Amino acid sequence: MDAALEILDPLVLDRFYAYLLPAVTTPTADGGVLSNGFGNSTSAFSKSPSQTLYESAWPRDNILRQCASILLITQVGATLLYWVFSAFSYYFIFDRRLEYHPRFLKNQIRQEIISSMTAVPWINIMTLPFFLAEVRGKSLLYTRVDEYGWAWMAISTVLFMIWNDFMIYWIHRLEHHPSVYKYIHKPHHKWIVPTPWAALAFHPLDGYVQSLPYHVFVFFCPVQKYLYMVLFILVQIWTIFIHDGDMISGHWLEKYINSPAHHTLHHMYFTVNYGQYFTWADNYFQSHRAPRPDLDPLHDALRVMREKGLVDEKGNPIHHKNKKDD
Repeated sequence: MDAALEILDPLVLDRFYAYLLPAVTTPTADGGVLSNGFGNSTSAFSKSPSQTLYESAWPRDNILRQCASILLITQVGATLLYWVFSAFSYYFIFDRRLEYHPRFLKNQIRQEIISSMTAVPWINIMTLPFFLAEVRGKSLLYTRVDEYGWAWMAISTVLFMIWNDFMIYWIHRLEHHPSVYKYIHKPHHKWIVPTPWAALAFHPLDGYVQSLPYHVFVFFCPVQKYLYMVLFILVQIWTIFIHDGDMISGHWLEKYINSPAHHTLHHMYFTVNYGQYFTWADNYFQSHRAPRPDLDPLHDALRVMREKGLVDEKGNPIHHKNKKDD
C-alpha cells in the first residue's frame, strides 16, 4: 500500500483531496500565503497561486486521509481485479458445460458475484490496520533495491510463498473443523461446482483470516515495496484462476502445483487439497487428492446434457434443426 500511495498521491489523490477538502490559506504581507497543506501543522512559506493549487486540509501524512485512501484503493483495486480476471477466466478458460452439473445452483453466478461484492468492503475494513501500519512506516518494507541486493529480492519472494503456503494450509484446514466450519467457511463451500466468480465469495471473516499471512509477513521479513505490491496482486489473480474448474490431469506439474483441478476437488470433497500454491503440505499432512480424469465433474454435467438431448454419447453438441428446415 505504501507503493500504491507513492504512485497515486501525486497522480490523482492530491487533486482529489484538494477539491474535497481545500487547504485554508491566508495571504501574508509579502505576497505569500499561510497554509496548512502538505504538512503536519500549519506553516508559513511563499508560493504562487498555481503552486498551492493542489493543497488540501488533509496533507499526505494525515492519518484520516491515509485511511480513506487505503479504503478507496483497496475497494477499487479489488473490484477491478475481480471483474477483469474473473470475466477473463469465465469466458476464456472455464468450461461452461459445467453449469449443467446437477449440483450447480440456480442463479449461481449471480449469487457468487453478490457474495463476492458484499464481502470485499468488509475484508478491506478489517485489513485496514495492516495497510495503515505499512504506510506509516511500521513494517519492514523498503524502497531501494540496493539496501538488501537483488539476491534478497529472489529470496524474499520464495520465503513469501513458503510462508503463505504453510500458514494458509493450516488456516484453511482448521476452518474445516466442525466447530468453526459452519460459522465461517461454509458459505464458500455453497459452491460445489464453483466458477471464477466464486473466488471472493467468502464470509468476510473467512476472507480476512486467510489473508492474514500476506499482511503479517512484511512485519518480520524485509520486502521491497514494489515487489510486495506485485506479489499481493498476483495472489489475488491466483485466487481467481484456481476457481476456473480446469481439470487438466496427468501433467507433471500437478505433482507440485496446487492447480485449479486440485481446488475443484477441494470444493467437491471438502477435506482434501487445502494448499494455496503447492501440494507439498497436502502430501506431507496426508490431505492430498490427485486429480484424475474420472473425478472430473464434467462427466456428470455431460450426463445431464445427454438427458436433455444437448450432446451425443461422445459429448459432441447436437444441432437441432428448426421445423421450417425439415
